[in-house]
Amino acid sequence: MPKSRRKSWHKGGCHCGAVAYEVRTAPEVELIDCNCSMCAKTGYLHLIVAKKDFKLLRGDKVLTTYTFNTGAAQHLFCSVCGIKSFYVPRSHPNDYSVNFRCLDANEFTSIMTTEFDGKHWEMHAGELARLESN
Repeated sequence: MPKSRRKSWHKGGCHCGAVAYEVRTAPEVELIDCNCSMCAKTGYLHLIVAKKDFKLLRGDKVLTTYTFNTGAAQHLFCSVCGIKSFYVPRSHPNDYSVNFRCLDANEFTSIMTTEFDGKHWEMHAGELARLESN
């Protein structure tokens, strides 16, 4: 999939609207569908964005953090409706993973999804870097 250089801002957030943000990305995106225990249970579709391409518009006071296992990932949930619309992933601690399902998908021209075996994260962690470098 050819990557477009033009990026624009897209709105996203939780179910109740208490958390709202914008992410800047090209209209063609590559998502990661992970089968780890957290992502499989929540249906999370990862869109990795640089911190400079993320703006929290509201909700900093209603976000609650959950960590488990290594404690590296900072899972951020809306304390009102319980939705995790973005978080700091273990694989990309200097970026954000945005749940693509929490964005307005009508604004994207191409969406490609790649499966990732997060159940066996340690064995496949190197694949994540290859997925995002394409």
